[in-house]
Amino acid sequence: MVTLGEIEGFLVGHSADLTAETGCTVILCPQGAVASAYTPGFAPGSRETELLRPEGMVEIIHGLILTGGSAFGLAAADGVVRFLREKGLGLATPYQKVPCVAGAVIYDYPGNKSKGTLPDALMGYRACQAAESGPVESGPAGVGTSAESGKLGGRDLSSPSGLGSFGVKTGDGLIMTALAAVNPLGSIVSPNTGAIISGLKTPKGNLATRTEILETLNSLAENNHPGQTVLVAVGTNARINKLDAYRLAKMAGCGLARAVFPAHLLFDGDTVFALSTATGPTKDISYLGALAAEVVSEAIVRSVPQSLNKAE
Repeated sequence: MVTLGEIEGFLVGHSADLTAETGCTVILCPQGAVASAYTPGFAPGSRETELLRPEGMVEIIHGLILTGGSAFGLAAADGVVRFLREKGLGLATPYQKVPCVAGAVIYDYPGNKSKGTLPDALMGYRACQAAESGPVESGPAGVGTSAESGKLGGRDLSSPSGLGSFGVKTGDGLIMTALAAVNPLGSIVSPNTGAIISGLKTPKGNLATRTEILETLNSLAENNHPGQTVLVAVGTNARINKLDAYRLAKMAGCGLARAVFPAHLLFDGDTVFALSTATGPTKDISYLGALAAEVVSEAIVRSVPQSLNKAE
């Protein structure tokens, strides 16, 4: 297995407040990365995703932040911009270099014990200071500090999740990875068997079946969803342009739907980012998309603590 931080050109760092149980995760691209995004969710909280549209003028970004705190957490991106500016990194303009930093948020208030401490510019800056190359672990770190799955039933009937990380390297040097912040309303499903492996529990403590999940969803009062989202960053070294990065993000989103049931709901902020150093081999985009969907599914499964993960 290989992870996003092991691709030359990407650095990954986390910062969190363990008392408040909230945090953020940053991916730095000091040399820039071709990037785009796809948003299958209907309630995103995001920054610079308009810039990432395939027709947008700017081809590359220098940082991506995934953060807790819902809309308030977007303030963490200011710290990333400050860090990159201090390093002299960014898009060259007539006056100065301007770092291009995209980002998105999860709704992690139920786990935020302080109700006052939220990801901010300082937390984003500290995540940058901690950013490094190398393996990225799965678990309750950074943006995934208090992430849960099966939020349909509230905290008492949900299961812990967090960050999930996975990737592959082919014999000809292609690397395809995914980093997922997993905080869904629904449950996590094995993409291989379709079995539910974590998420919503019944009052008796058993994992809810698909029928029970749908019945619980049907019983929710309108506009009374507890807040949910899955964020994915697909990182690769494939030689792609911005349009293909968008196509890659869109196809990778299929992996999210395979591993979360149900996915892409009205109050989901599900967003998939695709970033590439464009230093590796050239491949057919359909192949890249199919591979990306596979690693996304596995990354989501790996967000489940090992003690709970019963995937085959």
